[in-house]
Amino acid sequence: MNKSVIGGVIVLLILVAGGGLLLANHKSSNTNSGGTSPTVINDNNMKSPDSSSSNAVATTSVNIKDMAFSPANISVKVGDTVTWTNNDSIAHTVTETDGQTGPKSDSIEPGKSFVYTFDKAGTYKYDCSIHPNMTGMVTVTAR
Repeated sequence: MNKSVIGGVIVLLILVAGGGLLLANHKSSNTNSGGTSPTVINDNNMKSPDSSSSNAVATTSVNIKDMAFSPANISVKVGDTVTWTNNDSIAHTVTETDGQTGPKSDSIEPGKSFVYTFDKAGTYKYDCSIHPNMTGMVTVTAR
């Protein structure tokens, strides 16, 4: 095979794989038990908070990539929503680990997100229950 044919095959494979990922993103329907409002969603379904309101709710994003939460430690206010997006090549979870009522997701597949709204002040330590060396912490303060 010459180089141009091989290059064409590679481009075709990339296009097919990308289309499959787009289709998979549109079929997200994972739900979770516990917590205030945990949901696994498509990023395309996220709406920005209304910043014009004096009671605007902040949305903080945590990236899951290279077997780590980034940033690992975040601070939010009561009522704020945190979105964890799995940009890794394997599934992960977000699981509260210190006995509080905090985030607890099902498996978050690559390209999917988990959303949790914190309704109580406190410090919430969490990990990936599949890979316990992945840890993070959310500090929630009063408004």
